[in-house]
Amino acid sequence: MKNYVDVLITGATGMVGKSVLLECIRDNRVKNIYLVNRVPVNIKSPKIIEFIVDDFLKVGDLKKKIKNCDACFHCMGITSFGQNSNYYYKVTYEMTKSLADLVYDINPNSIMTYVSGEGTSTKENSIIDWANVKGKTENYILNRGFKDAYMFRLGLLIPENGIKAKTKLYNLFYTIMTPFYPLMKLIPSITTSSKLGLAMINCVYFPENDKYLDNRKINNLSKMHLN
Repeated sequence: MKNYVDVLITGATGMVGKSVLLECIRDNRVKNIYLVNRVPVNIKSPKIIEFIVDDFLKVGDLKKKIKNCDACFHCMGITSFGQNSNYYYKVTYEMTKSLADLVYDINPNSIMTYVSGEGTSTKENSIIDWANVKGKTENYILNRGFKDAYMFRLGLLIPENGIKAKTKLYNLFYTIMTPFYPLMKLIPSITTSSKLGLAMINCVYFPENDKYLDNRKINNLSKMHLN
């Protein structure tokens, strides 16, 4: 692996994607950051090259504009709560498929990470619809032929560095829980925004046998560059 990498990030306007973006900006191992968003992220850095895409199903049109992609950190997503099932399937599976195809076309030796969630059904046989859609999405990425791929089955995430959730209900929860953050950070099954970002970068440099990463594994992976 070379000393620095070019990465593509989606969902950088959301809490998870912004967590990863800020770590990539700080980390000297990341040279260029290609952002693919539906709205501008409004963060300035000489590393950032941003593309605004109205329709992610047409993201393949960016192939000639992105010079290189060593890794894709796919953080874009929506909650299934209150969503039309067809729309959730479109955003979660179909848009991810289009993105994975783009990344593979740019560089089949790239590494792709996908922010999934606890409870995702690998066998796609859950009684919960979103778990099957997430599972199908994971399986497509894992079988696409990338050099490597990791499914970040994220649980409770503590935001840092002023990062906030886009959902009002989530923000209310985090506001209430703020006094407990110091204690919560000591719990192995809880991770933080900085650890999430570092874990994604580290998975490029420190390959893991396990392709499904829960919060405990994310926390462990975030420390690999310190060893």
